[in-house]
Amino acid sequence: MNGAIIAAAPNIRVAQLFFVAPGYKKIMSSKDLPMRILEGGRKRVAPLCCTRLDEESLDAAIAVTYNKYHIANSVEVSEWESGKSLDNILENQGITIRRRPLTGPPAHAVGPFEFRLENAGNTPRNILEKIIWNKDVEVAQLKEQKPLGMLAKELQNAPPVRDFLGSLKASFQQTGMPALIAEVKKASPSRGVLREDFDPVQIAQTYQKNGAACLSILTDEKYFQGSFENLEAVRRAGVKCPLLCKEFIIDAWQIFYARSKGADAILLIAAILPDLDIKYMTKICQKLGLVALVEVHTEREMDRVLGIDGIQLIGINNRDLGTFEVDISNTKKLLEGERGQIIRQKGITVVGESGLFTPDDIAFVQNAGIHAVLVGESLIKQDDPGKGIVQLFGRDISS
Repeated sequence: MNGAIIAAAPNIRVAQLFFVAPGYKKIMSSKDLPMRILEGGRKRVAPLCCTRLDEESLDAAIAVTYNKYHIANSVEVSEWESGKSLDNILENQGITIRRRPLTGPPAHAVGPFEFRLENAGNTPRNILEKIIWNKDVEVAQLKEQKPLGMLAKELQNAPPVRDFLGSLKASFQQTGMPALIAEVKKASPSRGVLREDFDPVQIAQTYQKNGAACLSILTDEKYFQGSFENLEAVRRAGVKCPLLCKEFIIDAWQIFYARSKGADAILLIAAILPDLDIKYMTKICQKLGLVALVEVHTEREMDRVLGIDGIQLIGINNRDLGTFEVDISNTKKLLEGERGQIIRQKGITVVGESGLFTPDDIAFVQNAGIHAVLVGESLIKQDDPGKGIVQLFGRDISS
């Protein structure tokens, strides 16, 4: 399958990605169009435009597919198509995180004052769901301020993409130890502020000097006190390590935005994204030259991701994003048996995430089968994060 047909129309939210063979031609009537959109509360047929993902230049692909249009979100299309609620669609794949409140934030007036009445439909069930609901509102606002047509122009001036995956593999081969993705992270919802004297550029330079293969830059502002300004600053400072944009991605627009800011890789979380979104977003990453780190926490999420073609990099998060509890044995559990065999057969690089503080922890996940580790808290809280790397690995990995 080499082409892509998507729905597109001005000022409306549109459909999902469909793949077709090269040279495919068909005259369609409105009855042939399987896609529907929601405009003013009504379902309508969306016209099609076509681009061939294997041959068109990036500029052409953006111009034809996205310019002046909203991103095609497969989750929403599935909702309109099937008549099922979005949450039912997600739950069918084991995804319990709701994308947005079911009932909205109802207001209750008492005299001159207005109160928000909380109920099960508009109250987040855990911290991850709270983050995602906030991100949904945040991204909608950003898309209004900077539509994709504007981003397309910024992409032309973005710094070139570096080989994130290649850097991990080279470090693993050189040191014989898991490659380090060191995280530039000021705070977290569970731990609060991790470092008061936070200088993202200085921290990034220290990580690079002491053997980090790649860097992860937190960009969520509300819950992690990160920013895209930090990502840009590290990139402009001349840090050579490829950069992962550590963001909660729920909309393909965010991938273009991250690339325009200098990202070399992005994070996709299986706990919040259904299979169609992961497939669609990884296609966009390939077109932009980015690598997608697809994060899983459960066996079911791992099975889902292993069933998707083209996945190159999987992160196993030892932290439950719902409860924030950590158990590094989760890495071993997800790599045992047939899953580990499939990963080896496909040549997938695996990253261990969360709960890694000592050389014994590193040895444990390496013996389980990982090729890289993503570490933030145990490094950033050190007075000297560079010495923290030596303490984490039990030796100097910078040479």
